[in-house]
Amino acid sequence: MGTSGAPADVRIVDGRVTAVAPAGTLDPTDVDTDVVDASGAWLGPGLVDHHVHFDQWALVRRRVDVSGCGSAEETAALLATVARTGAPDRVLVGHGYRDGLWPRPARRELLDGVAPRLPVVVVGADLHAVWCNTAALDHFAHVLGRPLAAGEDGVLREQDAFDVTGALSRVPDDELDAAVADAVEAAAARGVTRVVDLEMVFGLDRWTRRVQAGTDGLRVDSGVYPAELDAAIARGLRTGDVAEGTRGLVRTGPFKVITDGSLGTRTAATAAGEGVLAWPFEDLVAMVRRAVDAGFVPAVHAIGDRANTLALDVFEAVGSRGTIEHAQLLDTADLDRFARLGVAASVQPEHAMDDRDLADLHWAGRTDRAFAFASLHRAGARLRLGSDAPVAPLDPWVSMAAAVGRDRDGRPAWHPAERISALTAWRGSTDGRVGVAVGDVADLVLVESDPLAAPTSSVLRGMHVLATAIGGRFTHRDL
Repeated sequence: MGTSGAPADVRIVDGRVTAVAPAGTLDPTDVDTDVVDASGAWLGPGLVDHHVHFDQWALVRRRVDVSGCGSAEETAALLATVARTGAPDRVLVGHGYRDGLWPRPARRELLDGVAPRLPVVVVGADLHAVWCNTAALDHFAHVLGRPLAAGEDGVLREQDAFDVTGALSRVPDDELDAAVADAVEAAAARGVTRVVDLEMVFGLDRWTRRVQAGTDGLRVDSGVYPAELDAAIARGLRTGDVAEGTRGLVRTGPFKVITDGSLGTRTAATAAGEGVLAWPFEDLVAMVRRAVDAGFVPAVHAIGDRANTLALDVFEAVGSRGTIEHAQLLDTADLDRFARLGVAASVQPEHAMDDRDLADLHWAGRTDRAFAFASLHRAGARLRLGSDAPVAPLDPWVSMAAAVGRDRDGRPAWHPAERISALTAWRGSTDGRVGVAVGDVADLVLVESDPLAAPTSSVLRGMHVLATAIGGRFTHRDL
């Protein structure tokens, strides 16, 4: 097995690569050696999803999937069928609605008819909106201790939506941890060795608990949001700090702040005057500077071009490196600022495939600078690829395929000039490495064929992962 096309032997001792040599030249007779014959397979560094909401992803896997529904009426009908066949006794939750192309808007009365007196919530695919029936609005107003700003459509957007999805995630620890354990196994089966978890509730202590209980199939960088910044600083936390008792698997992640909404909810802040901004510029600068001074690396959510310009202005004012999360619509004048300021573009390529029709409608005439991966790369920006799970599947092969092909489902490539090479996509889906070298931590993935030579994006999407290892320890094995 090898990373350069030439067959090779790779030796791992105490969690690190200690030798890479031509095939057949390393002695495998040591009594303590576990010999893995992977003839014909391809070995590379483990994959990283640079943007997930892990608890949400774990719970969504157990909710009603409405992503295939093409209208509000179809969504309500599906949920009504679920309710008739055994609705939960607390809240019926659907996930994944995309109303940007629906012929008629969401309406509260449709969900009121799903089940009498049962709270019904449908979480938007982008997490920036939730559609509720009257019982759900009453229920969550009580849970949150304040009224919720829903109109006659029953839709909550931005912070209200985040608060409701946060409340939905407050399930008993054993139930949540069981869902997370299943999701960790699924991620490892796709070659993932590390995630940047930007769940909206402080997760460092939860991940510590899980690792100590045996859920140890991933490395996790757990982010911090503005509401938790003071507490994190008081604990002396800094980005990169290893959580005690986690064997190095859990670290404090970046400081995450949201500047605007989303394309799907039509709240992304654009130069055309659309959308919303969450913070005044001066407040953002002060908050990010405080986080940076305390040792945090900023991760700034920006979707629209106006929000991306604002985010870059914040980085410039503070003088900090970090990431812009999403960077979906960009002013071309801002492209070279990423590299100049040392700001990486943390992008989610599958969003381009999910939202191409929505972008063509709502960002008409501007989509040549939407999801501009190749333009960013040419301008010198570092690309970090992720999923934003549960918005898209936690599967780096899906992300790489979307970045390389910008196509799916047999449709022509969308703005093919913004495709990137398999090599660039691979670097963005790892810690930047391509091959395996002596001295590397043995976070590795073994796959059936060379992904850098995949003939089509569909081959990448369906890549068979033979094994995944963290520190030389198998977290997935299908050999």
